[in-house]
Amino acid sequence: MPLKRSIDATPLLVVKIGGSLYKSSRLAQWVRALKTYPHRLVVVCGGGPFSDAVRDTQKIMRFNDTAAHEMALLAMEQYALALNNLFDLDLASTISDIEKLHTKGHIALWRPSPMTLKASDLNPSWNITSDSLSAWLANQLSASALILIKSIDIKTTNIISELAADDVIDPSFQDYLKEIPVNIAGPDCLKNASRLLSRGEYPGVPVFHSSQKIAS
Repeated sequence: MPLKRSIDATPLLVVKIGGSLYKSSRLAQWVRALKTYPHRLVVVCGGGPFSDAVRDTQKIMRFNDTAAHEMALLAMEQYALALNNLFDLDLASTISDIEKLHTKGHIALWRPSPMTLKASDLNPSWNITSDSLSAWLANQLSASALILIKSIDIKTTNIISELAADDVIDPSFQDYLKEIPVNIAGPDCLKNASRLLSRGEYPGVPVFHSSQKIAS
């Protein structure tokens, strides 16, 4: 029997699943954990091997970054279509679609192209990846929190600018995060993920702008 999810005004959680997890058994484990979350949930997919194909092809064909950006959005949608097929998650292209799925108590699996191609505040470049797009969507939805599921654990820093410098997140992420709390969850976080998510709590390590870290 599907989990009955809360459709109250809050909380709403956005979770980005890294594209690099496509060949890992942890992908299915994370999805199972996410399905225990009792409130509204939106899943954003990375591009994984589909984005890699765009990068490789751009080097040969030399199409511009605007075209590459659109192709990368489609790469995220290819990943979403795979998760839709493998894990029985419902696709959503707009805020209205997301709200309708939440009203039914379903998880929304985001297809980004319809919303992002119309957004004037998203500049087409490789500096904006699914990390930044998940932050952008979280802002559009006034989400309670954002979790980035990665294939690596945070070891040395949880400052956003430093994580960007280390290529853990993309360079534009800090421009789109705004005030929404964000955690990064790597493999070590998976062992407690179901327990936390089932209680409406968030696995992962909180990350901060440098000013927030100093203030805390």
